Amino acid sequence: MPVLPFEEELLLLPVIGAAIGWITNYVAVKMLFHPRQPVSLLFFKVQGVFPRRQKDLAHKLGEIVSTELISAKELTHSMAEKATSDDTLKLVADRIEIVITQKLPSVIPMIAMVLTPELVNMVKNAFMADLKQMIADLIESMSDQLNEELDVHKIVEEKVANFSVSKLENIIFTIMKKEFRFVELVGAFLGFIIGIAQVALIVYDVI
Repeated sequence: MPVLPFEEELLLLPVIGAAIGWITNYVAVKMLFHPRQPVSLLFFKVQGVFPRRQKDLAHKLGEIVSTELISAKELTHSMAEKATSDDTLKLVADRIEIVITQKLPSVIPMIAMVLTPELVNMVKNAFMADLKQMIADLIESMSDQLNEELDVHKIVEEKVANFSVSKLENIIFTIMKKEFRFVELVGAFLGFIIGIAQVALIVYDVI
């Protein structure tokens, strides 16, 4: 039976491969954010991907948020639905009744003499008849103004562009911590497999 050369070293190949794969991917993940400032190496400069492309990232995020996630029109539409819901209108109706029965007599004492439950309901219903449409018209007017003044794209872009690199790194790592760890483990696994393949080739050549 042939004697395998460096048997102990052969057994270490998969471990070394796993270590190299893990370190390589770990460094690759870190280089997404580091170095934070450009560093000159010979004839070129090195800088982390996110610090170098932060403005581009901010612009793209602003575009995505404003077109795919939220807009002034959607905000005001949601406000209109909430403001004209039955629960909201009931709160308004209850408030109108309180004003009529409690506040109005304190301003005009004589009116207390003619305020009956029927009259209160009649006045309240008169207000409520047009209130829903009035609220809808008011919100539509606000919507036009918001569309002109609330630039979601610009707000998001400016916020992200003004983040410090460390804050941006913390945010992205908080969101993608598991994914980055998975990338590192994949590197270790692939390195281990490559090490096993190297051992198999060496053993095959010897045999």
